[in-house]
Amino acid sequence: MKTYVIRKGSQGIDGLECVERADPVPAAGEIVVRVHATSLNYRDQAIVAGMYMGRGPVTRDTVPLSDGAGEVVAVGTGVTRFQAGDRVAGTFFPAWLDGPPSAAAFRRQLGGAEDGMLSEYVLREADAFVPIPGHLSFAEAATLPCAGVTVWNALFATGRIVPGDSVLLLGTGGVSLLAVQLARLAGARVFITSSSDAKLELARSLGATDTINYRQVPDWEQVVLDRTGGIGVDHVLEVGGPATLNRSLAAVRVGGTVTLLGVIAGRDGQANPLPMIGKTIRLQGLLVGSRAMFEALTRAAAHAGLRPHIDRVFPFPAAAEAYRYQLSGQHSGKIVVSLVG
Repeated sequence: MKTYVIRKGSQGIDGLECVERADPVPAAGEIVVRVHATSLNYRDQAIVAGMYMGRGPVTRDTVPLSDGAGEVVAVGTGVTRFQAGDRVAGTFFPAWLDGPPSAAAFRRQLGGAEDGMLSEYVLREADAFVPIPGHLSFAEAATLPCAGVTVWNALFATGRIVPGDSVLLLGTGGVSLLAVQLARLAGARVFITSSSDAKLELARSLGATDTINYRQVPDWEQVVLDRTGGIGVDHVLEVGGPATLNRSLAAVRVGGTVTLLGVIAGRDGQANPLPMIGKTIRLQGLLVGSRAMFEALTRAAAHAGLRPHIDRVFPFPAAAEAYRYQLSGQHSGKIVVSLVG
């Protein structure tokens, strides 16, 4: 089979290489999945650059990408969860099935600590997959394991939003646009920022109620306060990191929640803790979620007919170009690498 690896010790997209490996054979409790589609997250850029979580370059040849969906083609003895022909997506944390996060579960992450999904076939325990809704294509399902579950956790499992709540989202990447769709399904008012009016129009088409161009209005937190009568929003999904955190703290209401999901705006900057004290803000760090959360997300998606927004699909031989396109910042929503068709 063909599979991509990030070469041991490499730093940068040039370290991504397509190689041949033996086709996998399932042992007891395992399944083999023919991957139809994978998708990229900003985390994947950090891993290929040797900068993820301060860990440096990968220490072994590693198959990248945590997110992928495909068809079960072989089943090991004892597996009752799936059978050949089932449509499935992999979970980001193979060992986090339910309940609170744990250090043991966090040690197993696809596309980093363990081989990921950018491969014609993957072999893993059956418990590390979920069925995908019939209305979703493989490409759409492949956008959900990291970004979709992260949003579900932030809004519902941890955030516990209710109809009438207000949510602020930063940028129009895969996490933020999925959050638009899911927050609107929950009956929330949705604020979103971008540097592009065209991207804001896309966000409105997906359900955003309030849009702010931060190039035109750098003090976007003041716009949020003005539009909420000086109160602020109930929830902020903070994907920017230190560079935007102070503005997010200003934009959230007294007793509100800011959930930290990423650092796409850069690692420079210092957060002022005084607003957290003065406004009793809950500052919540969050990293994806459990298989149970993924299953809840797929049930909601099936019930509502939700379809994630895909910006562009690259063929398998052009996987490196998909990485470069993501780095360019031109996209809105998810970038997919297709292995079939």
